[in-house]
Amino acid sequence: MWQSFTLHELRIVVHYLGSLIQLLSCMMLVPCAIGALFGEWEPAARYLLSLGASLTLGSALRLFCIQPPRLNRQQALCITGLAWIVLAAVAAVPLHFSGHYAGYLDALFESVSGFTTTGVTVTQDLNHLSYADNTWRFVTQLIGGLGLIVVALSLGLFGRRVDASLYSSEGRSERVLPSVIETTRFIIRATSLIVFAAAFVLAALCLLLGMDPLRSLLHGMWLSIAGFATGGFAPMSSSMMYYNSVAMEVVLMVLMIFGSINFILFAEVRKDRMGTFFRDVEIRTMFVWVTAMVVVLTVSLCASKACDDTGFLLRRGLFTVVSTFSTSGFQVLTTNQMMTIVPSGALLVLALLMAVGGSAGSTSGGIKLARIGIISRSVLASFKEALAPDSSRIVVEYRHLGRRRLSPEVVKEAMMIFILFVAVCTIGAIAGVAYGYDAVAAIIDSVVMTSNGGVSSGIASPEMPTSLQVVYILQMWAGRLEFVTLAALLIKIAVSFKPKRKPVPLSELESLEYRGLSAKNDEGRARCERDAE
Repeated sequence: MWQSFTLHELRIVVHYLGSLIQLLSCMMLVPCAIGALFGEWEPAARYLLSLGASLTLGSALRLFCIQPPRLNRQQALCITGLAWIVLAAVAAVPLHFSGHYAGYLDALFESVSGFTTTGVTVTQDLNHLSYADNTWRFVTQLIGGLGLIVVALSLGLFGRRVDASLYSSEGRSERVLPSVIETTRFIIRATSLIVFAAAFVLAALCLLLGMDPLRSLLHGMWLSIAGFATGGFAPMSSSMMYYNSVAMEVVLMVLMIFGSINFILFAEVRKDRMGTFFRDVEIRTMFVWVTAMVVVLTVSLCASKACDDTGFLLRRGLFTVVSTFSTSGFQVLTTNQMMTIVPSGALLVLALLMAVGGSAGSTSGGIKLARIGIISRSVLASFKEALAPDSSRIVVEYRHLGRRRLSPEVVKEAMMIFILFVAVCTIGAIAGVAYGYDAVAAIIDSVVMTSNGGVSSGIASPEMPTSLQVVYILQMWAGRLEFVTLAALLIKIAVSFKPKRKPVPLSELESLEYRGLSAKNDEGRARCERDAE
């Protein structure tokens, strides 16, 4: 049962939020250094000032509880749920004062979009955004792709004695190594290796396009982070169309596919267990699902003028499919092309790809391939049970790091996330239609926000209504936390506001007990009547 917040629990939660704010403050050194390197003194000073203010705030919050005890599951869920929105609010401050956002809410939307790796931007005049501010956008995507709690655990911010509650509160339930901290550090090392290797290749390609060395290095690092973190932010407003490079698109497709694969499976490949990798339910579901959607998408495009150019179909179509199923959000089509050239059927296929997303335990969003695989096997098991004799017993197994039996608990968890995802998408779509937007566009952007997908239809822009912007922020927040953590936080807060019953005095309880026991016989009943007189 969920209990209301006690004063001691609030102090613990505030303490750890302060620790996470301090961690975010240290991350502001990166854009500050970039600004100083390129002579952008105003952005550098802005991030230095924000660093000092957030560091002071974090230090003050830590004083609420000097020696916090070990966290229980409810406290871990509450810290994780609050951290994603509190840190986004802090990170939005330097963006707000950059002058490229209409107000603080736009900066908050950008920050939430970065942390949740959604990749939808509301930046005004993105092409002239400073290097420091652009770097900060990609830093938020790197932190968000890895997971705020994963980064904090790898640095030991929660101490050495940490159970799996914090690790699983961000939707991660599997560990590569026996220790949670060792697992988080493996995730950090694997990400660093892939991101830096890809950044070198992308920087070299940018050099070939005619960029100067420092700018090439920045663009290579930015795109590498956004690709592997499946974030989709781009340093230029035209996204990948700015570069117009097939080689860069191929590198990014490989990065996005890597980002949509479970970190656990990377560990299996490192141990030369390729058979385990290819037999895994997530990899097989990915192959079947993406293949089926590509066939449907191709058939849909063949009915439109978008299929007149075979090169257009192969290059733009393949990149868009990889970008959507990995929930990255890089675009090689303008919004106008998306909504005019691409038919509605193809748009709904892209929305379905974003809704399912990549693997569990990866940087991608969506319902996740593992859950789709489990639900499909559960449906097949139901058909088998209906057709099998009464005396038979149906046992369904699937492979995920070994053989596993499909239990009712696993199916229940997968169905719960599926139903919550559909419900949140429906609410967002209704909100978009209520403001007069086209139904297909409203559905697509609602799926984009809930799945943290990024390929927007154009509704999410600086001109969108304020209340719809708030709805989209909540959708991104809920989708990144996979609903359970956010629901747990809301329940905890709601229970805290529930009126408490007035305690009954002990003397009255004893009197009631005496009267209840004595009324069981006639003599006791008469005694009660005399007492009443």
